[in-house]
Amino acid sequence: MTTRRALLAGGAALALAGRVRATPPAPLRAALDAAAALPHDPGAALSLLAGYDRNGLGPSAQLDLDTARAGLAIDLEIVRRFAVDPRAKGPPRTPAHATLLLRRKLGNDVDPRAAATRLEAERRCCAARADALFARLGIAGATTGARFSALWRDPRQAYASPDAALADMNRWLVELRARVPAVVGAVPRWCLNVAANPPTAADRAAAHFGYRTLPTPTQPGGYVPDLQRLADRPAFTLPSVVAHELLPGHMVQMPLEAAADPHPLRLDYAPGFAEGWAIYIERRVADAGVYAADPLAELGYLHWRLFRIGRALVDLAIHLHGLSLAEARARIVAWQGEPAYFAPFDADLARVAQEPMTRATEMLFALAIEDGARGRSGIALARYHHVLLDHGRMRSDELARRARRV
Repeated sequence: MTTRRALLAGGAALALAGRVRATPPAPLRAALDAAAALPHDPGAALSLLAGYDRNGLGPSAQLDLDTARAGLAIDLEIVRRFAVDPRAKGPPRTPAHATLLLRRKLGNDVDPRAAATRLEAERRCCAARADALFARLGIAGATTGARFSALWRDPRQAYASPDAALADMNRWLVELRARVPAVVGAVPRWCLNVAANPPTAADRAAAHFGYRTLPTPTQPGGYVPDLQRLADRPAFTLPSVVAHELLPGHMVQMPLEAAADPHPLRLDYAPGFAEGWAIYIERRVADAGVYAADPLAELGYLHWRLFRIGRALVDLAIHLHGLSLAEARARIVAWQGEPAYFAPFDADLARVAQEPMTRATEMLFALAIEDGARGRSGIALARYHHVLLDHGRMRSDELARRARRV
């Protein structure tokens, strides 16, 4: 089992950290624990945190306090206005309730109308790039989604075996590991000690696939992909999976966050940050030219991005404008053609309906990170990544404030 002691043992090697982390004071941690134990009384939970001065705290503790206060304030408003549990699943009562749920999970700075406009612009940009690549490859279709479906069925994209797919993923991992300093900046060497691994006999017996083991200063990490339905894993889709799940995606952000040890309330009120980082990294890898000579791999990246943009768009439309699941499905099919491996259309839309603003939050976190990175390169970009990674996740408004100060 990964322990906090083992993670902190590598603290001196954190090239991104640059300075010693301050341990959150015990009284604040105890107050946060007490606040978390009052999920149905956010007002009382807020009162427990009222006496703390953030200026006397270390960076991670500041994020814990600021995030908890911001989230609890929104919970209090939801309870007062709608008399519902802010953590409950199911459709929101009204569009105003849906907006509060979005702000609860993302940040106070989000405007749902502007977010939808931005997402649609991103979708059109991705579709235009994909269509240009399809034209270059001679792949026709009535919609972008239809073109993706045609490529999906190309037998040249089929792996002969799970071992062949795994070998391909590790080949891409070698390439992406070498790119980490240029794409992200310096990171601890132990974050790079990861691989795409085959399932164990116990995994196969339990049908346990698609999981990560985070690296530590003393233990390697890895990702066991689900390759049971190999026909649904065409080769062009896997390079971006490696960037997202391994390097420079989750295997950089998640281990460093584990070392920062954020309070569970911070995880609760910024839940999409980790996914947003990995989505952002997929784009950083593409923008760095990794796929410049491989249009098929770039199409794989674009399919994943269209998947995440599309589910964010329909999340907003379902919960703010009453879009039906049937219409949502039709839109997604036109946009991406084939479902993501782990998200069949109907099952994923059912989850979107029951978990309002979760998928929108993930993609909007990615866009918030992208906004902060815009115009930066070299040392300036590495410093920005340092701000995002060193002390764990934050809400979008805090992210924007810190980006302005870098």
